[in-house]
Amino acid sequence: ELGWPESVPYLERPPSPLEFYREWVSPNKPCIIRNAISHWPALKKWTSAYLREVVGPKVVSVAVTPNGYADAVFQDRFVMPEERQMPFMDFLDIVEKKVTSPNVFYVQKQCSNLTEEFPELICDVQPDIPWMSEALGKKPDAVNFWLGESAAVTSLHKDHYENLYCVVSGEKYFLLHPPSDRPFIPYELYQPATYHVSEDGSFEIVDEKAAEKVPWIPLDPLKPDLEQYPEYAQAKPLQCTVKAGEMLYLPSLWFHHVQQSHGCIAVNYWYDMEYDIKYSYYQLLDCLTKTVKML
Repeated sequence: ELGWPESVPYLERPPSPLEFYREWVSPNKPCIIRNAISHWPALKKWTSAYLREVVGPKVVSVAVTPNGYADAVFQDRFVMPEERQMPFMDFLDIVEKKVTSPNVFYVQKQCSNLTEEFPELICDVQPDIPWMSEALGKKPDAVNFWLGESAAVTSLHKDHYENLYCVVSGEKYFLLHPPSDRPFIPYELYQPATYHVSEDGSFEIVDEKAAEKVPWIPLDPLKPDLEQYPEYAQAKPLQCTVKAGEMLYLPSLWFHHVQQSHGCIAVNYWYDMEYDIKYSYYQLLDCLTKTVKML
């Protein structure tokens, strides 16, 4: 039961709450669910013209980086993006290449940005996924809206959430590692820093001096440096593509690295995980991994 499949399985319909909890949440296994959001108006309505009309001049939070990597290790720092406030229509001009920029723009602010910054769009999706809410006995902690350029990459990390990731248009490309791969995945502590734009338009990296160091994964799973991190050769990543109209169930504590097609739009639901025996096992594995490296 501790073995993982070589590919992410598909479900052709959304499951019942009991079935989903028993077959997927409890054993902590990912799957891609078809026909779970086919009734969403967003699948047809969320064109660029519609988003301009509905959100348009509203000022929203946009992550801006020089290289597409936000919240990632760069120059021995954990570097967070510049969080720029800008009219949504100006952001769409950049995504549609009506305006050129040397930088990479991504609407990726979490903390439930769909409900906080884009409430006009909630009626086109759902405030929660009913069968998931019933399975877990709770509502999502956050509902997030994602839209960005293909150069925007999410570095390898894990979350303490049960994640339902729904692609509205375009495609998302996930590289996944189960929690059991933790001994092969390097973690190091990094000084947190943030990208700031200088007067000449270039980026500088400014340390967050009062902040504590952040544990993060320095390895790029697409181009792993096996000389520096030889243990990673023993890891077994899964790769999958989530297409428009599909939903990925990404279990808590699974490591994931994410890319996307240009202009991909997605909505995800974060449900807080249960801090049960699975979490205890992961904590044990994490502590053992750290102890072995100290020997």
